[in-house]
Amino acid sequence: MKAFVMPQVGSTAVVDKPIPEPGPNEVVVKTTHALICTSDVHTVGGTLPVEPGVTLGHEALGTVHALGSNVTGFAEGQRVAVNAVTPCFQCRYCQTGYTSQCGGPLGGYQYTAQRDGNMAEYFVVPYAKGNLAPIPDVVSSEAAVYACDMLSTGFMGAEHCELRIGDTVAVFAQGAVGLSATLGAHLLGASRIFAVESIPERQKLAETFGATDIIDFTAGDPVQQILEATGGEGVDAAIEALGSPITWEACLRVIKAGGRVSNVGYHGEHPEPLQVPLDAFGLGMADKTIRSGLCPGGNDRMQRIFALIASGRFDPTVMTTHTFAFDDVETAFDYMANKRDGVIKPLITF
Repeated sequence: MKAFVMPQVGSTAVVDKPIPEPGPNEVVVKTTHALICTSDVHTVGGTLPVEPGVTLGHEALGTVHALGSNVTGFAEGQRVAVNAVTPCFQCRYCQTGYTSQCGGPLGGYQYTAQRDGNMAEYFVVPYAKGNLAPIPDVVSSEAAVYACDMLSTGFMGAEHCELRIGDTVAVFAQGAVGLSATLGAHLLGASRIFAVESIPERQKLAETFGATDIIDFTAGDPVQQILEATGGEGVDAAIEALGSPITWEACLRVIKAGGRVSNVGYHGEHPEPLQVPLDAFGLGMADKTIRSGLCPGGNDRMQRIFALIASGRFDPTVMTTHTFAFDDVETAFDYMANKRDGVIKPLITF
């Protein structure tokens, strides 16, 4: 089979690898659709230590090719998807509700980090009974693939805000995760959603997903813009969806006393420690909460997201700006790495 790999830091290639065989609790999927993630770009850039030659990718779906001997409830040829995070559901972290931290910090993130990823013609789903999800007939594969990471992660960003009906929230950056966080805040009943973004196309998508106010940071300090729009009070919650020290600090400054910061941005590109401004933190006594997280996995979460898509609550495919055949995956990766042509998410078809 063909697989998209990182031979060494800073380079990618398409190589031949053997079609994998499933272990007793695994399923092998024949890939039909995948997305390239900014996390893949970070990995190739050297921010995540991985083995040379590892297969990239963690957002893919397809049809069941082969079932492990212990796996029931699925059939060959069935259309299925798996989350970017594939926990064991047996360790203490999983049993206490932190499935994305399976076995230890970030341990549920196995694709590429601990095993071959799924940007290949075939891939393995570990702990398949807990992680593999059937795709409803009414949900297209082009839409379902967004449940693998972007929607699950963005929704987590909104969920960690502990939003109450009518709360206000600011979402810093409107890439695919930020857009999904905006959508999640809308679905959870936020009354006012401030989407911080300067690119017009992303601003329009943010409004499509429920943003009520667009904050263009090129027009002035976004914190001041939001404070002015809220009568100086600030918002109930803020979501950091970029992975930048600047937006991290802005989240702390824009929330009111008792507010919540939800971090879903990846901060691995900035080696310096993140700062907590003491004035914004009320010298440690302003009842402000910081919550972080990694994309939640499991077939139940996937099926819940599929149900939202099936009922017509939203259409995630509006985030697909480009489509490439797998033969052109290296070009697609270049688009993502260098943000060419207004790319948000490139869809790869097999």
